Amino acid sequence: MNRKKFLNNALLSSALFTLPATAHGNNNKPSAIPAGEVKITDVKGYYFKKAHFIKVETDAGINGWGESDGANKSFANQYIRKQLRQYIVGRDPFDSEGIWHEAYLKGIESGIGGIHPGVLSGVDNALWDLKGKLVNLPARKLLGANGKEKIQVYGSYGRDKGSYNYMTPKEMADIAVDFVSQGYKSVKARMQIRQENINPFPDDIFECVKEIRNAIGDKIQLMVDFNNGYSPANAIMMGKKLYEHFNIAALEEPVFQQDYTGLREVVDAMDCPVMAGEHEYNKWMMKDLITISNVDIINADVIKCGITECRKTASMAHAFGKQIMVHNAKPTLATAASLQLLGSIPNGATFQEYAGKRLPGYAQLYELFDNYFEFEDGFLSLPNEPGLGLLVNEKAMDRLGKTD
Repeated sequence: MNRKKFLNNALLSSALFTLPATAHGNNNKPSAIPAGEVKITDVKGYYFKKAHFIKVETDAGINGWGESDGANKSFANQYIRKQLRQYIVGRDPFDSEGIWHEAYLKGIESGIGGIHPGVLSGVDNALWDLKGKLVNLPARKLLGANGKEKIQVYGSYGRDKGSYNYMTPKEMADIAVDFVSQGYKSVKARMQIRQENINPFPDDIFECVKEIRNAIGDKIQLMVDFNNGYSPANAIMMGKKLYEHFNIAALEEPVFQQDYTGLREVVDAMDCPVMAGEHEYNKWMMKDLITISNVDIINADVIKCGITECRKTASMAHAFGKQIMVHNAKPTLATAASLQLLGSIPNGATFQEYAGKRLPGYAQLYELFDNYFEFEDGFLSLPNEPGLGLLVNEKAMDRLGKTD
């Protein structure tokens, strides 16, 4: 269906969603969309050094954009063409629940983590962007908005310069101070020890956190992420020292991400909240994280789970008295999807992860969008544009992105 026919049919259909008067640029008459009239015509991937984006095209001439897990971005476009496309093209974008389940379950032999759910998450996010655009509403309104207009964020940054070449404690402290000078009331230092470097020796994590706390003062909330780098016993010893001496507000991923029982040992031993969830790719994995590990805060990631699975995780976590804090290491469409999720759930944590434009190596990505988020005094305003809220410059995306 071409765009003109789509709009004409929208005005004539008897089964309509009534939209605001400004939809499709018409300021005088309400616009509408007939249920089932739009079909997906194609799905494409665009990868960059620091990101992988997905475009879902329709016969209405309206496209949806999402971001996927970029860990396997060099293979992601092939995976879209050879595996996922068959379950998406020709479908009604409003059937996103059915699309996700068929694609996920029929491709599950490709893996319950990594490229399969990671790329499918980008498709799911793009579908929420598309549905919002089709009905001229922010995605959170379709999800069931919670009334929030802004989200408080914390500055998140990592220590590893590459190949375990770590910043000094002083360098880490300087970055924390820079976040505070911008208005952040909370920071998280990611120690990036990693499982393959478990229980490092010598270990200067204590000195690093000490330097950060001394630099930012006692009023700024300080969280620490071990990035899976300790055994349970060592994580407990170090975590307790950091809480006792520096009043850390939370400890994230203290042990290997698949060691749910070891994580439970740390949770039971610590006096501050323990967070995890960025390595879980679906609601079933999140169920185990909650029921086995009993973590205090679920750090879900929309480019690994997708908005749909993250929304289900939030509902499940709510029933167990847990809060959701998004894991968000990407500054564009992943941030947009995270904000739409947080604007629709009742159990979002006080602070949410966001590093802003200070992330190294991301400068090129800002050329791909015609708007950006409003940040003030430690808060991000929820975007009110239809869909996820970021306006993609498709000419720039076509010019700069790799589609092979």
